[in-house]
Amino acid sequence: MIADILEKWCTENHLPLSDDQKNAFLRYAALLLEWNQKMNLTAITDPQEIAVKHFIDSISLLKTVELKADASLIDIGTGAGFPGIPLKIMRPDLQVTLLDSLNKRLIFLEEVCSSLKIKVSLLHARAEEYGQKPEYREKFDYAVSRAVANLPSLCEYCIPYIKVGGYFISMKGPDGTAELQTAGNAVKMLGCKADATHLCRTILTEPLSVSKNYLPPPKNIPAEASRYLNNLCHNHTLTANCWQNLCTFAIVRCFFQPKCKFMLKLIL
Repeated sequence: MIADILEKWCTENHLPLSDDQKNAFLRYAALLLEWNQKMNLTAITDPQEIAVKHFIDSISLLKTVELKADASLIDIGTGAGFPGIPLKIMRPDLQVTLLDSLNKRLIFLEEVCSSLKIKVSLLHARAEEYGQKPEYREKFDYAVSRAVANLPSLCEYCIPYIKVGGYFISMKGPDGTAELQTAGNAVKMLGCKADATHLCRTILTEPLSVSKNYLPPPKNIPAEASRYLNNLCHNHTLTANCWQNLCTFAIVRCFFQPKCKFMLKLIL
């Protein structure tokens, strides 16, 4: 079933899919279901839904964005490996790095990569911390994220990883266009410009927000919570929900940033 669904979609969208690639997706799905019994990797366990909501949703990026050959790509908050591993299966030339804050997920991903005989780099890290490290900052052609956080927060997490001229690609749901508007100030502050918002039509409809980096991001980004909140809240298009998200983010960061304890009083 999974192979048939993938083959049909790839044929309709003019993407090549070999027998080896189909077998890799089948093995990936089997490992996902096996490991999901002992750790929480996904709520989606129906094979048809895995094919559509995980695999096709991930590779739909290839239909919308032309990734250059041998490009370096980092998947921020990869979780169970989406979209990074499906992209690597479809494009073996990509130099893929998978970043996640939970080591047990990376143990699963290591098993997947070993079983599929694909080579990726695995990073056990928080995105906001490693974005400040010289060995990862401005080192990638593309940063991608899927269902991780609201777009203003993702901009701070992800843009520091991409080179000048690189792209941050955020795969969002039906509200992706509205989120891109709320993130306008963050995108500009980080030296980027929003090039486009594309609609990827799979069996689902998935807007894709694309920002290109024209300038190096400020050295203080990712910033401590207070500075991050103060900068972004100058954008008057922020919605009530977005403000609530920013406050939640700031409170969480306060527990790790002693200098920001005053923010708790300000928010409360």
